[in-house]
Amino acid sequence: MAKKLAVIGAGLMGSGIAQVSAQAGWEVVLRDVTDEALRRGTDGIKASFDKFVGKGKMEAAAAEAALGRITTTTELDAAAEADVVVEAVFEKIEVKQEIFRALDGLVKDEAVLASNTSAIPITKIAAATRRPERVVGTHFFSPVPMMGLCELVRGHKTSDEALAAARAFAESVGKTCIVVNRDVAGFVTTRLIAALVVEAAKLHESGVASAEDIDTACKLGFGHAMGPLATADLTGVDILLHATENIYTESQDGKFAPPEQMRRMVDAGDLGRKSGKGFYTY
Repeated sequence: MAKKLAVIGAGLMGSGIAQVSAQAGWEVVLRDVTDEALRRGTDGIKASFDKFVGKGKMEAAAAEAALGRITTTTELDAAAEADVVVEAVFEKIEVKQEIFRALDGLVKDEAVLASNTSAIPITKIAAATRRPERVVGTHFFSPVPMMGLCELVRGHKTSDEALAAARAFAESVGKTCIVVNRDVAGFVTTRLIAALVVEAAKLHESGVASAEDIDTACKLGFGHAMGPLATADLTGVDILLHATENIYTESQDGKFAPPEQMRRMVDAGDLGRKSGKGFYTY
């Protein structure tokens, strides 16, 4: 019998997780609060499969079968029979805690409750449940179908069994895992990119160098595939601002304090690629 997955949130991350899971044979229920959000999510999945088929990386029959393993709903109760539940909503602790509090009363005892958060401590999310030992971080990367990493995060009370189940799930959908053994805000990957983006933004803000030259320095000097400011534009300046603010609030480490320029960019709607302008114009 196929394993059952519930994904809470049909945005770019949630739909991507649903896509790779269905492709790997999981029965997936994708939940969001509106039918319109679900339509956008499934349209994105279909478009992604079409690209893979068009490039000869996937058979049309396999894509059709994977789509057939995805159902959508606006009802949270649909997660009740899931073996694994992955929450992939906006990076706001109150929203995540509300979802986990509700899931705690719905899902079966042996289910793993996972959060796709990139910066919020898992222990804080798990505190909204009566089963913190079953809560774990599964930080996927965007675009999920293309990125090979999943960062597994152990909360203060996460059990070895739950961590192993989360690893088995992530590896079953084709991801390589790293484990964060201490639940620090930002974990490993977000702390690294946040520190680099903040320093790059400060250099740009103070006129030390252009965005292009800062990114070129990282690409040619350090072998990075993409510079930090281009990465911020791809990820979303607003998303990285929220992440750095979360890390700074938790750690009070000045290297994570976002510069004023990033705040004003977000205020002005210059969010990167998705808005047409960020550190670069698109």
